[in-house]
Amino acid sequence: MDLTRYEASFAELDTATLYALLKLRTDVFVVEQACPYPELDGRDAEPDTRHLWFAPPNQPSRPCAYLRILNEDPVLRIGRVCTAAEARGQGLQARLLAAALQERPDATYELAAQSYLTGFYARFGFQISGDEFVEDGIPHTPMIRKPQGTHP
Repeated sequence: MDLTRYEASFAELDTATLYALLKLRTDVFVVEQACPYPELDGRDAEPDTRHLWFAPPNQPSRPCAYLRILNEDPVLRIGRVCTAAEARGQGLQARLLAAALQERPDATYELAAQSYLTGFYARFGFQISGDEFVEDGIPHTPMIRKPQGTHP
């Protein structure tokens, strides 16, 4: 599947693309995982929030995989990591996460991984940083990735 990586702030998103991104997140987290929670948390519209996703070329409003990066100075928080059911198994999240981390290798990143995914995030340098907790009925584990720096 030929896909393009897109990145935008909230202000840069057109209505159709915003709707599609929110629908993907709702389909995965609320419907598929049967987890009613406040998906629209107000953080998407923050000026420093970045939205990253894969979609077919010239069709940004057809997202297949998504994540967002929140600026929680001094750290960046990755969240809402999801892939459409029909696009799973293609390594899209690995590609998307790698691209996100390459943009700011000097930054500290944090996330709350669904606990069964800690091994996936460890492949990218994340380490467990706290005790497992249950959020909305799903076990999560806090993880951190310290700055990787740049090499000449």
